[in-house]
Amino acid sequence: MTEAPAYRRWVVDGLPVVLTALVGLLAARLRQVMPGGEPELLLRADLAVGMVACVALWWRRRYPLPVGVGIVLLCTVSEIASVPGLVALFAVAGRCPARVSAAVFAGSLASFGVYFSWRSAPEAPVWLLVGAVVAGHAAVFGWGLLVRSRRLLLASLRERAAMAESAAALRAERTQHEAREALAREMHDVLGHRLSLLSVHAGALAFHRGAPAEETARAAEVVRENAHRALQDLREVIGVLRAPVGELPLPGITDVGELIEETRRTGTAVTLHDGPGVTSGEQPVPETAGRTAYRLVQEALTNARTYAPGAPVTVTLTGGAGDGLVVEVANPAPARSGAADRPGAGQGLRGLAERAALVGGRLDHGPTTDGGWRTGMRLPWPP
Repeated sequence: MTEAPAYRRWVVDGLPVVLTALVGLLAARLRQVMPGGEPELLLRADLAVGMVACVALWWRRRYPLPVGVGIVLLCTVSEIASVPGLVALFAVAGRCPARVSAAVFAGSLASFGVYFSWRSAPEAPVWLLVGAVVAGHAAVFGWGLLVRSRRLLLASLRERAAMAESAAALRAERTQHEAREALAREMHDVLGHRLSLLSVHAGALAFHRGAPAEETARAAEVVRENAHRALQDLREVIGVLRAPVGELPLPGITDVGELIEETRRTGTAVTLHDGPGVTSGEQPVPETAGRTAYRLVQEALTNARTYAPGAPVTVTLTGGAGDGLVVEVANPAPARSGAADRPGAGQGLRGLAERAALVGGRLDHGPTTDGGWRTGMRLPWPP
């Protein structure tokens, strides 16, 4: 909220001071020229006290309660101070709690009673005088309460707007973070699988330099094919980012067979234990669960090639509607160790755990009793 200009503050603070002072001077002049006027000394004292009350209004917005109480006390000895007293009552009602404002309202009414108890009342019916005083005070007090309630409402709306803006910024930040995490998982799962195939065959070509031309050509063809597929997978991931959600097809449970065949062509022995109709599409596996199961098999096969080269792999997919989908990929201890300290190790498992949590599943992994490794996941499959 921007601060009000200096000239506006001067006008708001100073205008009531000038107006009440003019009204006080006019009232004093009228009392002076009226027949049977009051003594000059008493009139001057009343005017002086009234002018003090008028000047005190300058600080009514910064210190509403002290100014209001002070002017109420002055009203007990000065009739001219009654006009700035109403302005001070308005300031108190507009800026102080309701109980405090009500106390000042009652004190202001009582000050008139104290004043007329030692000064002669005007020649007017008592009921008319009391009614006018009470009506005037009630109108000013109610107006001040209305202004205060409006000010509180505006402050509440500003606070709520600030909170909503902050919450929107947090949601946007969280959404961006989730999008980056999803992109990282997708890139890791898709490109990690293809690049591991390229690494295996490129390593074989470099190691077996004296291999027959036919085997070299076959390995080179596998490298070329997987490099081409890696580019296609990269285009697919970028396309998913650019296209609306659901426009481009993503791999699912029915693509596990093709994934295993690709792995077998690299020389890794993979055995598939498939439940009735799980990967064939005969049973309606939920799309999110099927895609998550595919990513698990993909990541587990990549890890097996990297950390347990040459070890056979067993892939098991079982379950049914209402029982859940259970995916397990296991391999025994390898004859030779793989890249145990590869940079970024463990990122894939963390991504799989996040994928499982997003669909309400659970991931568990760890070494087996024979020195191998097992990765398993249980995913919901509604009836």
